[in-house]
Amino acid sequence: MKQFLVMAVLLGALAPAAAELVRISPEQRTALGIETAPLAASGDLHSARFPAEVAVPNAQLQVVTAPQAGVVEMLLVAEGEEIHQGQPLVRIQSPRLLELQGEYLETRARFRLAESNYRRDRQLSEDGIIAERRLLESRAAYQELSAAQSRLRHLLQLSGMDQEALAELESQRNLSSTLSVRAPFDGVVLEQMVTAGRGVELADPLYRIARLTPLWLEIHVPLARLGGLAVGHTVRVPDLDVSGQIISVGRMVHGADQGVLVRAQVSEGTERLRPGQFVQAQVAAAGGNSFRVPGAAVLRSAGQSYVFVAREEGFVPVPVTVTSEEPGYQVIQADLQPGTAIAVSGTVALKAAWSAEAE
Repeated sequence: MKQFLVMAVLLGALAPAAAELVRISPEQRTALGIETAPLAASGDLHSARFPAEVAVPNAQLQVVTAPQAGVVEMLLVAEGEEIHQGQPLVRIQSPRLLELQGEYLETRARFRLAESNYRRDRQLSEDGIIAERRLLESRAAYQELSAAQSRLRHLLQLSGMDQEALAELESQRNLSSTLSVRAPFDGVVLEQMVTAGRGVELADPLYRIARLTPLWLEIHVPLARLGGLAVGHTVRVPDLDVSGQIISVGRMVHGADQGVLVRAQVSEGTERLRPGQFVQAQVAAAGGNSFRVPGAAVLRSAGQSYVFVAREEGFVPVPVTVTSEEPGYQVIQADLQPGTAIAVSGTVALKAAWSAEAE
């Protein structure tokens, strides 16, 4: 009670302020317990820790599916293994593949005959020996079989037969029901989605594979703590010594936790992360004029945050933006220079004096 009365007397003795300067004498500073400290640039300051999930970028994730119906004969890789482009992943026995190969060879033979007939009729037509109708009929047959051959060839390619296998089929005419499914790129098997001996249909999933460099950190930042976060700011996972950069800041607030999805990309140190892993991430303080100050240095008035900048005759309230909070500290963004002295204690008394002078 006595301390309150002393503070009230001292505040009552303060002279009226001019241009928002809160006049405080050295004696009053001591009596009110007002201390100052210079601002230090934030440098590598980071926010409090937020929950984040490690994710694979969409363009680096693929589900390998069965190109034809059949029975899984053998699985050649398992979850966690590294794979290389073109490497066989699974063998499938597919009766449908036999049918396609047979149809292709039959259509190819008919096409070659139609091609020969069309060429002959075209020459006969030029010599005036046959009617135009016969030329039109042979040309229509040739075009129809050409399209059918192209369609079947494409289906065989989609079934996993490359140019070399197709050339061998055309020359040797040996049919095979064995279908090899190969890796589309270098990566890692994240999940095996089928077992040997199981029947599969067209497009049934077999494996989920991915490239694991770079990776994403999907961070849920509370809306109130979003501050001035922007694309390009640094993010780090201190427990794993991994860092990256923000590539997107979401526009939607998630109902479950009232958080905003902030996505960062990690290009180095990805071997220390695992897709699906939950980690604690820190987001860098927002660029330029960012400073870490004691929590007591920041006060709010009418919805705006302020710090009190020391002047020779007192203190001037300066508006700031709080970008993040840490235990005992706040990270602010303000139009101030490093080294500027601000009040770090006794700020409640300064706010009271400021409010009194404003009345």
